[in-house]
Amino acid sequence: MDTITIKDPGHPGVQAAFLKGHLRMLSIGLKHSRMSATAILLKASALTGKPYKRGQYDAAIADLNAIING
Repeated sequence: MDTITIKDPGHPGVQAAFLKGHLRMLSIGLKHSRMSATAILLKASALTGKPYKRGQYDAAIADLNAIING
C-alpha cells in the first residue's frame, strides 16, 4: 500500500487545501465536531488576510483557491 506524506503541513497551500475541504462541507450543511464554523473562517481569514462573516463560505473558498493555484 502506498502512503502519502505531507512534508510541510505548515505551507500555506497545504493549509488552504484542508481549509477549503472544511468550508465545502460547511457550505452543504455538514459540521465539524471539534471546530466551529467561526473557527474555520478565522483560520481562512488569517491565511488570506480578508475578513469573513458567518456564511461566507463561497467567498473564502474562492480566496483559498487563489492561494492553492498560486
